[in-house]
Amino acid sequence: MSTSIDKNIHHSTLRERIVEHIFVGDALRILWHKDITNVEVFRSEFDAHGYDLAMAQRHIVRHIQLKTSLKKPGKISIARSLAEKPSGCVIWIQITPDLKLGPYYWFGGAPGSQLPDISKFPNSVRPTRNKKGERPIRENYREVPLSKFERIESLPEVLEKLFGEANLHA
Repeated sequence: MSTSIDKNIHHSTLRERIVEHIFVGDALRILWHKDITNVEVFRSEFDAHGYDLAMAQRHIVRHIQLKTSLKKPGKISIARSLAEKPSGCVIWIQITPDLKLGPYYWFGGAPGSQLPDISKFPNSVRPTRNKKGERPIRENYREVPLSKFERIESLPEVLEKLFGEANLHA
């Protein structure tokens, strides 16, 4: 039997999918309790446009890149294509080995605003090595320090960032 740390390392893709489902389910439950039922969730089939999912509520559509890890990273790799979306944002979620979520870290603008400018940040390198043992530069990704993210303690506060406080009333 593997330890929970081993499981988190060896099954990181599964873990990220589970966290995504927990995030969406918990967000929809919070909105449900506020009598907000006009929310749509769209999932990207593959990560070609810099986001994992999109959530829409009334006239606001947010393209969301979700990032997770057990420990705080020094920097987060963000796709330039996310900056082209009208309301792109990145939510980094700190998780525990048993997949409890929070706190959250936010990088984005107000609803309807684009992602803050990431062009001044350095390019990311590929997370894994190629056949030559090199980690080539990823031209379409930028490394944004976690210090540029805003710490948010709760999911209801994240939802306010996503849709605006005024839109979270039935």
